[in-house]
Amino acid sequence: MSSQTTQRRTLSAWKATIAVAMSNYIEAGAIIALATSLTLWQEAFGFDSGIVGVIAALSANAFGSAIGAAIGGPLCDRYGRKFIYTYDLIVFMVGALLVTFSGNVGVLLAGVILMGIAVGAGVPAAWTYIAEEAPTEHRAAHVGTAQLAWSVGPAVGFLLAVLVEPLGLVGSRLIFAHLFVIAAITWWVRRGLPESRRWKEDREAAAATGARPSFFSGIVGLLKEPKNWTALLFLLGVYGLWNTVAGQAGIFQPRVYEAAGLTDATEQNLLQVLLWSLTALATYFGFMRYGDRVSRRWLYFGGALLGVIAWVVMIYGPAGLGTALFFAIAWGISAGVGAQAFYGLWTAELFATRYRASAQGMLFMLARVMVGLLSLVFPILLDSTGLAVLGLIILGLLVAAMLIGTIWAPKTEGRTLEEIEHERYGGRVPPATEVPANL
Repeated sequence: MSSQTTQRRTLSAWKATIAVAMSNYIEAGAIIALATSLTLWQEAFGFDSGIVGVIAALSANAFGSAIGAAIGGPLCDRYGRKFIYTYDLIVFMVGALLVTFSGNVGVLLAGVILMGIAVGAGVPAAWTYIAEEAPTEHRAAHVGTAQLAWSVGPAVGFLLAVLVEPLGLVGSRLIFAHLFVIAAITWWVRRGLPESRRWKEDREAAAATGARPSFFSGIVGLLKEPKNWTALLFLLGVYGLWNTVAGQAGIFQPRVYEAAGLTDATEQNLLQVLLWSLTALATYFGFMRYGDRVSRRWLYFGGALLGVIAWVVMIYGPAGLGTALFFAIAWGISAGVGAQAFYGLWTAELFATRYRASAQGMLFMLARVMVGLLSLVFPILLDSTGLAVLGLIILGLLVAAMLIGTIWAPKTEGRTLEEIEHERYGGRVPPATEVPANL
């Protein structure tokens, strides 16, 4: 193969990676747009903290995306990766328009739910597609691009929140309008992307045996294999526990800053710009540069430990700007080489192509449900008990995620997805014909 051909394939792979990774920018942008505007919507429509929790729980941050993931993962295995990212952003754009022009809490909630469903369907498909199309020796770098986009989204979102703050609720509506525009551009670019090569090959092999996969085939095949249960529990421990904390920080961080003594909205948003900018930098210079070259176990441990330290200081340190600044720096860097990037990588590596997206969808759904359950009571607990008491839950979740990921980290770097699959399943992946045809 000539160097020019290799270069063209490399550029093509990066183009596909970047286009599909924009799901993460849009996901994070939707969460931050809501986080920075919840108080303004509350004042405009006159609802209480209980409704704030409901809106947050039904958003892209929690139950909304859980519903989307439950639908999108199996559809992605049944009809292909391209099927999802061809249509998910259309649903997202409808939701973004509803929020942008909402005149009451009902329309606002409908738009938030639609955006959440679209995000839930799109993100697992994106992570799956990127890992399947990435070169083996650069798989972490490509998967890390999704994490990079996820980090840039909040940085831009909070910066926009600072710029449009004088406009009040109109400014927040403009932020949702910008998400509509980004989604429309991304949808247009994605139309020319090819289907995942690995998915096509697996589907052709299944068709040769006379298999007739259905919507439930991926889920049933996933759950029938005992090895998958240990992988599901491991990844739920890594991502589900960490994300339960990160989800509250994503949607309620301004309220956490206020509880820690930082009440100025502009300072809060600028700290978040710093935090997410550092996450993006840590993703690029940490995870993307070294995820394919060093021990992933210790890279994960370093990020997880820094995250625990960040929250210890935030919860128990002296109230004020200094504590909040340390938190923004430490948590930002931690998230760049933390659980979400490793989750996207390990989930692609630990499951067979036949039900890889279904596994992504199931795990993403469960993780978002966990976020949603805590989101329902997080603002109430923060108001009634304060950050010190709530902090015990936060630290317990983070320490558990750190230990699980460090102790049971799989050694998969530098190996093809086929090699990993052969080792895990002993050369045997349950064929689609083993799934009842009526499912």
